Amino acid sequence: MLRRLILSRNNTFINCRYASQSMVQTTVDEKSGIATVTMNKSPVNSLNLEFLDEIKTELNKLEKDKVKGMMLTSGLQKIFSAGLDITEFYNPNPDRLSKFWSTLQDTWLTLYKTPFPTAAIINGHSPAGGCLFAMSCDYRIMVGPKYTIGLNETKLGIVAPKWFIDTMVAVIGQRKAEISLTTGKMYTTDEALHIGLIDESVPDVNTALTQGNLFLNNFQRISPWAYKMTKDITRQSTVQWLIDNKQKDLDFVVTYLQSAEVQKSLGLYLQSLKK
Repeated sequence: MLRRLILSRNNTFINCRYASQSMVQTTVDEKSGIATVTMNKSPVNSLNLEFLDEIKTELNKLEKDKVKGMMLTSGLQKIFSAGLDITEFYNPNPDRLSKFWSTLQDTWLTLYKTPFPTAAIINGHSPAGGCLFAMSCDYRIMVGPKYTIGLNETKLGIVAPKWFIDTMVAVIGQRKAEISLTTGKMYTTDEALHIGLIDESVPDVNTALTQGNLFLNNFQRISPWAYKMTKDITRQSTVQWLIDNKQKDLDFVVTYLQSAEVQKSLGLYLQSLKK
C-alpha cells in the first residue's frame, strides 16, 4: 500500500493511503489526526467477502496508526451502502459462505470496538448492513431529506441476526427496534432523527463532513484511555454475545441461508431487482 500527501478542501495537506483497484480510500488529516474512510465499490457498496476484508484491514491499519478519529462515508452517488451482497447468499458455495460470514463478524467487531471515536457520514440510502455499519459508529450524521435508513431484512424474507438486533436496540431502544425490525421499516432522514437512529440531519455532504469533524474534535480533550474504557463497558454485552457465540451464529446462518424457503425469497428478490 502506497502513501502520498494531497491537498484538502481547506488547503491543508493530508496523508492519503491508496492502491490500484482499491474499494476503500482513506485520507488522514495530519493536523487533527482524523481519518476519512470512503467506501467506493460500484454500483451500491454492496458488502461482499472481498469488500468486507478490505474494510477490516483498513480499520486495523488505522488502529495501528493511532488515528484520533474516523469518519466513514461513501464515494458513490445516492448510496451509503446497500448492505450485504445478496449474491453471497443465493445458491452459495458453502465454504465461501462460511468465510463470508466469519469475515462479516470480524469486520463488525473491529468497527464496533474501535479504540478511536467514529462518525458515520450517511450520504445516501442505507438499508440492512449499511444501517448496521452506520449504527456501529459512535455518531451518525445523515444527509436529508430524501435518503432512507433501516434494517429491512424481513422484507427480503430473511431475519436479522441477534447481534444486528442488539446493535439497533442499543441505539433506539427495545420497543422502537422491535417495530422497526419486524416491519422492515426504512426511515426517512427526519423519521430517523426523531427516533434517535441518527444524531443529526444536514442538507449536504460538505456540511455533514464539517459536523463530523466537529464531533470528533470534541475528543481532543478526552483521555483516549477513558474514552476506550467507557465505550468497552457500554458495548460489552452486545460484543460479548458474538464473541461467545461466533461458531453458533455461523452454523445457524449457514444452515438457515441455504434453506429452500430462504433461497426462494432471495431468488424472487433478485428477479425484482432486474425488473
